[in-house]
Amino acid sequence: MAYRIFGSEVFHPDLRCHARLLPPRPFVGPRTLRFMQRGADWLPDRVETRVEQVTPTSSVRIHRPPEGTGPSPALLWIHGGGFVMGAARQDDQRCAELARSADIIVAAVDYRLAPQHPYPAGLQDCYDAFTWLVSQPDIDRTRIAVGGASAGGGLAAAVALMARDRGDHQPALQLLAYPMLDDRTAARPDPHPGVRRLWDNKANHLAWHAYLRKTPGSDGVSALAAPARAANLAGLPPAWVGAATLDLLLDEAVDYARRLQQSGVPCTVETVHGAFHGFDVLRTANVARRFQASQTHVLRQALRP
Repeated sequence: MAYRIFGSEVFHPDLRCHARLLPPRPFVGPRTLRFMQRGADWLPDRVETRVEQVTPTSSVRIHRPPEGTGPSPALLWIHGGGFVMGAARQDDQRCAELARSADIIVAAVDYRLAPQHPYPAGLQDCYDAFTWLVSQPDIDRTRIAVGGASAGGGLAAAVALMARDRGDHQPALQLLAYPMLDDRTAARPDPHPGVRRLWDNKANHLAWHAYLRKTPGSDGVSALAAPARAANLAGLPPAWVGAATLDLLLDEAVDYARRLQQSGVPCTVETVHGAFHGFDVLRTANVARRFQASQTHVLRQALRP
């Protein structure tokens, strides 16, 4: 069931009020990017965490379950923000909930941001955090998932590709929430600009251009920068892909999931009808809570069967 508002726009009932209040265009732009990047510095510490320095350029915020004995399963969580903004701290509450409900250690990585640090800087920081997790004595190296939302989902997919291509230790699961996978989306006109919330193609183009240091859709973009460009997806870890039907990134997420399945990779797709990009940050909405509960469920199935 969905309600029609703003003429032809269709939003999930749980999100219709939010859709009315949210601006049709996101705040990120060339003039506001610096301000948005600094916004993470003002976020309060809402939960107790421990910060570990992984490399001189990256660190992780550690969230632990209430109790535990022996080596624990773990999730490397990568925050969103279009490669150009955000911080691990923004997901503290969500990561603490995942640690508690899935009974795992969650390590949220702070990585370098574009345009100051374009590809491959952020990806290398995320990969270093993954290999650091593999080496920790209190973590079960056979049960480590990689996951993230939006750009974090794209980086998680790239970490899995990098591990496969290098022949390094493989993640046990990819958890990809409305992942940002394909720079070519930014090069095409948006067929439904009126339904976008929190992320539109203008912001998408700015973010990809900052990350790649070239025009989105150009030739020669690495598959590790834009995983949708990977010619071969065989041999990757099982995946859960979450998507929203009013999200600009819907098609690239669903297409990536389809290609994983065609390549023999077990992949579950959860598509939320009437939802927009980043809808699950609206924690009061039932549909957001169900979407997050699905992630917890798949993590428990994969890491604590």
